[in-house]
Amino acid sequence: MYGTGTKKMLNMLILDILREYSDSEHRLLQQDIIDLLKSNYGMDCERRAVKNNIVSLQEMGYDIVAKQGYYLNTRDFTDAELRLLIDSIFTSGAISDKDAHSLVKKLERYTNKYFKAHISHIHSTSSGKNTDNPMVMDSIAIIDEAISKGGQISFSYLQYGIDFKLHPKRSHKYIVSPYQMISNRGKYYLIAKTEEYENLSHYRLDRIANVEILKDKNKPIKSIHGYERGLNLKDYLAEHFYMYSGESIHIKLKAHENLMDNLVDSFGKDFRVVPEGEDEIIVSLKCNPDTFFYWAMQYGLNIEVLEPESMRKRIQSACKEIEKKYC
Repeated sequence: MYGTGTKKMLNMLILDILREYSDSEHRLLQQDIIDLLKSNYGMDCERRAVKNNIVSLQEMGYDIVAKQGYYLNTRDFTDAELRLLIDSIFTSGAISDKDAHSLVKKLERYTNKYFKAHISHIHSTSSGKNTDNPMVMDSIAIIDEAISKGGQISFSYLQYGIDFKLHPKRSHKYIVSPYQMISNRGKYYLIAKTEEYENLSHYRLDRIANVEILKDKNKPIKSIHGYERGLNLKDYLAEHFYMYSGESIHIKLKAHENLMDNLVDSFGKDFRVVPEGEDEIIVSLKCNPDTFFYWAMQYGLNIEVLEPESMRKRIQSACKEIEKKYC
């Protein structure tokens, strides 16, 4: 990283050694640092120079502990933080396996060799559901630029064929006004507006390719019905957690109180609960109708939809169709 032919960078080389080889359980003596400077950088150094440069680093604000040896005490990320980030990358299907490993390699620069030894096995535990789209990272960068500039974009939207390969969903490109990129349930989405539909639309970023920024400006999100005050992501995700498009509706349902964990996991905490009897509750919430329908089908044995009547009839009709298939 640094030029090794000069001692002007000696303090930075020592800092690199402390980052890579030290922690509270692995303290380096002055001789250890001298040996590593020689083996790693081909540089000869005296004990006094090691001590003076470490003092200089401490004066610069680096948290280096000098007790029974030396070690770097504070890092940009703790081991737990890095482990969480690395696990999140490998279990996400939003980027390709190659990009996932590349990102993890970059994160490893923020830790030492002992942490790297602990996580070496994670490299083989990728979920197996990573996208086959190699353009995801480029797409994210271009879309981010378009959102910053307030410009529309065009892109190809992909879907899997029976050959298990990604193909364009239609021959012509999608043209949208992009507003936000969000992560939801392990997937990465673009929230955008097309001229074809009145509501906002969602697009999986791992299915987007060949993105281009257009000269046309974005349609202001505050000009869209229902978003006159802008896009509140917290509320939006609570009402669209399955990422279906469309306006939200008010829903009332009855459930057993032990379903509260599932309700909070799905809808957040922005819903009203009224006790009903000994162990039942009446829940009032706001949700996208398609999103709620599929949630209700999942928990159908544990809930009863009370309002609106249109949702009751939709679930009733679906249950009859399912019954026909199995009777």
